[in-house]
Amino acid sequence: MAFVVVSITSAALLLTGCSSKQSTAIEISSARATTVTSNDVVNTQRVVALANGSGEIISAMGFKSILIGRDIASTDEDLKSVPIVTSGHQVIAEKIIALTPDVVIVDKSSGPKSALDALRVAGIRVVSTPEAWTLGDMSAKVSAIANAIGVPASGDALNEALNASMTQIESAPRKSRVVFLYLRGGSSIYLIGGKGSGGDSLIAAIGAEDVGAATLSKPFSAMTSELIASLNPDVILVMSKGLQSVGGVSGLVQLPGIAQTTAGKNRRVIAVDDSLLLSFGPRTPDLLQKLSIAMARAT
Repeated sequence: MAFVVVSITSAALLLTGCSSKQSTAIEISSARATTVTSNDVVNTQRVVALANGSGEIISAMGFKSILIGRDIASTDEDLKSVPIVTSGHQVIAEKIIALTPDVVIVDKSSGPKSALDALRVAGIRVVSTPEAWTLGDMSAKVSAIANAIGVPASGDALNEALNASMTQIESAPRKSRVVFLYLRGGSSIYLIGGKGSGGDSLIAAIGAEDVGAATLSKPFSAMTSELIASLNPDVILVMSKGLQSVGGVSGLVQLPGIAQTTAGKNRRVIAVDDSLLLSFGPRTPDLLQKLSIAMARAT
């Protein structure tokens, strides 16, 4: 039985901006990872982690040294020295083959298929792991990645640490009505998060109400002025780059229907780093604690 020492770390708050009528969004730009250390010995020495957040999970288990490449979504500060080996979210087979990895970890979002097939033809072991879109999905994701590098005991330890961290999260004092918006202003994409968006799991975890998920059965639906006004959220949750793409809070409230909501009238907006918000990994417990505090400040 491997001896495992659990170390749970949490970040100091880095939240900015709040009043009864906010001039800027409350920003959450980072969160600390929950980590473990162990004396497990990995069965592979050269790993390219392309599955969403898989690099962060490997690092959180104490095995950053085996990482020779990561995906663009693994943005924890601890991974800065590990090169990004994708073009956006696209796998470049030639670039990865040149690294001579023992294993490449992927998920359903990794592609194109032709690039993954090229890796297999080159004799590289490609392991597919499950995605996580809810807090309940995290355990299976961690276990699959731990198994891919031959350290199941470390995966169990990290899951125990994550579960322990989650029990320490305090709910926001008010049950605020929240809507999660996915925004890409440059492409005129304005979506409301519904059931299964990923944001709904986080919002519920801090004791708030996701009014989009309560109304919309699909993960995302087109935002119309009538729909957003009828949902009338107290707080709007967005990704940071999405908010920037519409011109910040001032631009957001100019979108049809936003100004008619309580959140729009009071400019109650929480913006979370794009790669952090739906990472569902080692940084999620600390994110939830920060999100709960931000929700209390916003309302």
